[in-house]
Amino acid sequence: MDHYRAAEPGTIGVEEEFVLVDAATGRGVPDAGPVLAAAGTHRWTATGGSFAPELLSSQVEAATGVCGDLGGLGAQLRFGRERLAAAARERGALLLASGMPVVDGPPPPPAPGTRFARVMDAYGDVMEDYQACGCHVHIAVPDRDTAVAVVNHLRPWLPVLLALSANSPFDRGRLTAYATRRAVAMARFPGSGVPPWTASAAEWDARVAALVEAGVLVDEAMTFWLARPSPRWPTVEVRAADTAGTAAEAVLQAGLVRGLVGAALEDLEAGREAPRADGQLCAAALWNAARHGMSGTLADPVAGRPVPAWRLAEAMADRAGPTLADSGDLGAVRALLDVVRRAGTGADRQRRAAARGGPLAAVRMLARQTASRQPPGPEHPREPPGDESGVWDACERVPEPDAP
Repeated sequence: MDHYRAAEPGTIGVEEEFVLVDAATGRGVPDAGPVLAAAGTHRWTATGGSFAPELLSSQVEAATGVCGDLGGLGAQLRFGRERLAAAARERGALLLASGMPVVDGPPPPPAPGTRFARVMDAYGDVMEDYQACGCHVHIAVPDRDTAVAVVNHLRPWLPVLLALSANSPFDRGRLTAYATRRAVAMARFPGSGVPPWTASAAEWDARVAALVEAGVLVDEAMTFWLARPSPRWPTVEVRAADTAGTAAEAVLQAGLVRGLVGAALEDLEAGREAPRADGQLCAAALWNAARHGMSGTLADPVAGRPVPAWRLAEAMADRAGPTLADSGDLGAVRALLDVVRRAGTGADRQRRAAARGGPLAAVRMLARQTASRQPPGPEHPREPPGDESGVWDACERVPEPDAP
């Protein structure tokens, strides 16, 4: 907490959620406790990186500390993934970076803790097998009113961030027509999706308090919107993305979000209010993103018309570009964006693996790329890898964090 209170505006932190599965069957296993004990639940960097349990005992989380650049962030993301993956292997399990599990199995018990128990009680069987895993990006901002104003500017871009991150085509062992079933699962909860346009932090807090009073949220810290002022830290928290298949894709999400926040801050300084993008069009764009990922069109909630997803992704990169150029990250982010265009989203890669060898082939592919030190690429061993070394070199600017 002290590290985040002292964070400079523009600094980054990322939380990644993972699922633990049996190495032989691919089914979720309730091994979070032993895996976290083996990995070390205390802070593992001077900037506050840590591991933690999630809602269900088949899930674990790795959170980076406060990072000033994408190179440092990439190093911390890789370290956290490698350490959790090694701890999982000691238990005969695999760590998967996927928005949802691939293989069906019995619902794992909830993780221990009073708050987790309250959440399970509040939402009943909707939460029973909610093994959804996301990538949460935090960008430090000066104050909560600024955070709310920045969230307004982010609203039109949240469906694009979701589409780019799509990495959960399976649902209970079945390969579905959706690119991200995690988004479908999240839609079952009250107050999910793109947040409403909000005039101030006081209005935001009043809206959340009303949802708590109505009994649909457990407490003020629990909202389901895809972007919000963090209830714990002085950051804007963007939770649109599925857990990224690779650390490189998590770096891409963080870079784009950081650039979009920077663009929003410039607009606010110039007195430019966020467009009041239509809520129903935002919901339509979010559904299109969940259904098609980057292979279809999204509803542009500002222009009010359908636009090819990759055209909107390029527009998003253009919007984020000046901030990324100032930090020296524009080249790396654009190159990583091109890697995803060539290799496909995480959902695309899961489908290709399953087409060759069924769900367990997708599980094995996910396990390999979760702790990979390379950006996503062709996963078939007979396919030559793309020339991506320069992309990943852009995220190698700092040494590995010291082990605990």
